[in-house]
Amino acid sequence: MKTYFLFLSLLVAGAPAWGADKEDVALFAGGCFWCMEGPFEKLDGVKEVVSGYTGGTGAKPTYQNYGDTGHTEAVQIKYDPSKVKYEQLLDVLFHSMDPTDADGQFVDRGKQYRPGIYYQNEAEKREAEAAKERFTKAKVFSKPIVLEIVKAGKFWPAEDYHQDYYKKNPVRYQYYRYRSGRDQFLDSVWKKPAK
Repeated sequence: MKTYFLFLSLLVAGAPAWGADKEDVALFAGGCFWCMEGPFEKLDGVKEVVSGYTGGTGAKPTYQNYGDTGHTEAVQIKYDPSKVKYEQLLDVLFHSMDPTDADGQFVDRGKQYRPGIYYQNEAEKREAEAAKERFTKAKVFSKPIVLEIVKAGKFWPAEDYHQDYYKKNPVRYQYYRYRSGRDQFLDSVWKKPAK
């Protein structure tokens, strides 16, 4: 009887029901956020990918001013850790950008396009550092890996027209992506066509 009342009190208090999906959040930067949504959205277990700004000091950045306050374009990934692990997300990140360029990504130049891993806790920090070390030892990239690994701060979602840009504007997106040099770089590093 006590168990029944405990269960009812948890439901009333808004506790998640047994078997409810767990959700974790990862925060990465890899240059243009338009190009970073798709690779993560394809993973089973990823629930949502949101483009936005992080890493700076200004509040409520916009597309017009985020770089002026030290922010960078980033993606916030909400995922079910029972289906996809943080290590897998890190692997996708390293396969989707150039971690050796601290001053931008491909055609997009400036610190607002710097690559980075913004960890939520010490476990994520350790995994991020291990991934960086793993790719360094594998000598996949011809230059040293310089992406920043820093404690996550406030994430500010970008304007609605940036969300799922690659789906809403496929022709413009594909033109931009090809002209940016991203796919050519990824093809040369991973020795197969980028997807």
